[in-house]
Amino acid sequence: MIHRKRRRLDALDLFWHLANFALPAVGVGALTAAACKLLWRKALARTNWFTLAWQASAAGLAVLVAGLVITGHDGRMATYAALVVACAIVPWLRAAK
Repeated sequence: MIHRKRRRLDALDLFWHLANFALPAVGVGALTAAACKLLWRKALARTNWFTLAWQASAAGLAVLVAGLVITGHDGRMATYAALVVACAIVPWLRAAK
């Protein structure tokens, strides 16, 4: 077993940890918004892409935080599955109005 000396987390490392934690939610939210604008042109004509993207990303980020709190680990497959479902529900609710 290799013992490594632990180093402290500096501001740049903290930034990259938080960015990499949030990136799946932002990416899936943006892709979901783009796909929904292509598929549901009439139903989502009054909603711009950015609004769909940030709302889906916020829902996805909430799911990632909840998954981290519930499971105690980041990157569980169940959390990522819930991320996809949460990002899909947001434009679905917007189109149902």
